[in-house]
Amino acid sequence: MKTKRFSDAMEQALNKQMTREAFQAQVYLSYASWAEVNSFSGIANFLYKHMHEEREHMFKILKFINDRGGEAKIEAIDAPAENPKNIEDCLKKTLQHEIDNSQEIDKLVNQAFEEKDWATFSFTQWFVKEQIEEETLINDLLDKYNLASKQKDGNANYYELDKDLNKAPQSAEIPREEEF
Repeated sequence: MKTKRFSDAMEQALNKQMTREAFQAQVYLSYASWAEVNSFSGIANFLYKHMHEEREHMFKILKFINDRGGEAKIEAIDAPAENPKNIEDCLKKTLQHEIDNSQEIDKLVNQAFEEKDWATFSFTQWFVKEQIEEETLINDLLDKYNLASKQKDGNANYYELDKDLNKAPQSAEIPREEEF
């Protein structure tokens, strides 16, 4: 029998977050299926990949709980809310899910700090960084969607320009004087 290396309250909080990550995976799966059915194969592919990532997060927490002498509790996952109305709604709902998840991870970090549970505090820092990345990624996608879809004077080619600049080299060759 392993010695448990965190409080009962922390074990319970980690189990709740593990279930939350499983729910996040279900949301991505649901939205990906919606996108695929509506012929948005690129969006579906993106969302399916993120579904797998959320499952990896869930498993990471499961292993941490078990490795620290606790017991991961597998619980029922709530069904995702209704399907998005359109791509914009899908991206906005996805962003809100990530923001909500970030807030829950912040609670875990605070709890670990208050309990002086430095192993869990260190473990949760990975999730803090991951959530910054996730929110930034979805915010950027929403910006790209708005750039590509909203009718604004003069923005007809901004989306394509932005894609080109994303791949543009960061330096240019300049003519050099020939040596004699």
